[in-house]
Amino acid sequence: MSRFLQTTALVLALGLSPASGTQAQTSPSPRPLVKLWRLDCGSFDAPTDDFSDLFAHTGQQSAYVDSCYLVRHGTDLLLWDTGLPRALIGHRADPFLPIRMTLIRSVVAQLAALGLQPSDVSIVAISHNHSDHTGQAADFPSARLLMARVDFEALRQTPAPFFTDPGALSPWLAGGAKQELVSGDHDVFGDGTVVMVALPGHTAGNHGLLVRLAHHGPVLISGDALHSPSQLTTRAMPPSNLSRADSLASIDRIIGIVRDAHAALVIEHDPGSVAKLPAFPQAAD
Repeated sequence: MSRFLQTTALVLALGLSPASGTQAQTSPSPRPLVKLWRLDCGSFDAPTDDFSDLFAHTGQQSAYVDSCYLVRHGTDLLLWDTGLPRALIGHRADPFLPIRMTLIRSVVAQLAALGLQPSDVSIVAISHNHSDHTGQAADFPSARLLMARVDFEALRQTPAPFFTDPGALSPWLAGGAKQELVSGDHDVFGDGTVVMVALPGHTAGNHGLLVRLAHHGPVLISGDALHSPSQLTTRAMPPSNLSRADSLASIDRIIGIVRDAHAALVIEHDPGSVAKLPAFPQAAD
């Protein structure tokens, strides 16, 4: 009897189909449903040159949005950035200040419109440590904080770094709340659908978020690697960026990801860019 027939006879004697072992090893697990909501986490007007070091906009003001994002991955909910501080709600912006911030609705209120409570959020992921991205994080103390280690540890410095508020992350800085501090890229759920992408320069630990949606397609949320689409060509950046060289490298990486992953680029502070995603309460999936 040939070796093939001997093997086939043994397989049949064991009650197996010839391909069953291979199928058990190679059949991929179905990916969980991934959905993405865009939240309104404030807005502000600021001198345009605060976000450009090329001296091309002297005396000009620009309008920016402060956006946050909710990601559903199966049964998990991840909140990406938490916007301006809730204390700004109802506060009238001083028209004589160079930067005028406005917040109309809290993150908690927007989640309530979806039937969610703060305790339903399992992960709060922060792009970087500036206070317009951490402002409402403390409203989610039961969530696991996901953030670059270098940006998190910088909040322990005295004085605190530029444009940061350590109090916004006090549940985690105090050591009582769950945290996962990362370096470099981080695949949040281990299946490639939600990936923190290291884009340093604005701060040492600035990250973007790549979300792969089944129908909408991949979306790359920039963190503060960019504030305007024009930066992709002008190479301008805020004078306050920690490293111009790292910022330029991050811009190049964004261009590459958008090209090679066919991702839609969403710049968190750019009104036209965030409109690529549905308006709340609609979600992209």
